[in-house]
Amino acid sequence: KMHRKRISLGRNFEALEFARSLGITVAINLIADPDWDRERFEVVRQWCLDIPEIVNISVNTPYPGTESWVTESRKMHTRDYRLFDIQHAVMPTKMPLPDFYAELVKTQQVLNKKHLGWAALKGTAKIAAGHLMRGQTNFIKMLWKFNSVYNPELQLADHRRPVVYEMTPPPEYKEKVDAKQLYILPAKGRQGRNIDDATETFVDETRMGTTAV
Repeated sequence: KMHRKRISLGRNFEALEFARSLGITVAINLIADPDWDRERFEVVRQWCLDIPEIVNISVNTPYPGTESWVTESRKMHTRDYRLFDIQHAVMPTKMPLPDFYAELVKTQQVLNKKHLGWAALKGTAKIAAGHLMRGQTNFIKMLWKFNSVYNPELQLADHRRPVVYEMTPPPEYKEKVDAKQLYILPAKGRQGRNIDDATETFVDETRMGTTAV
């Protein structure tokens, strides 16, 4: 409900139980808010271990065209385009940023160990054996690639990289917004992009289905 889904937490649990009763396997995606503290992350980790479903976790990120882009009152501390990937915090965090990423990755590690690693290898033993007999090791390596992908130090390093492209600043904060202005974005031309003249020329010249004038 906090993220404008228009549904309560209790209703979500009810839907989950109903799906289970029908034998439907549900993949759950949780949205970690930058305002989370260590206690909230720990509660989430324990809950994820108590349920049978596969759970993923991403970071609350306002995007152009969504309601939170207009109604989010917290100021973004970065507009680096590369960080708007739901794995980086672009809004101020309650905890120091290194601690937030440490808790996020710790949670992702718990979920990873629950569904991947040796458990995943056991469930796909025949597939893995077939790949190994043919000298193909990518599938096996994939099960243990977690630490090279999810790493709090790498996430922090991304914040220190020079900014190449910036997101256009969101409009002035509004408590309520006209739904007709959301989801389908009208073309804004150059106004919607913070890029230099050379890049703008390249975009125009290489645009599919159009000709330069």
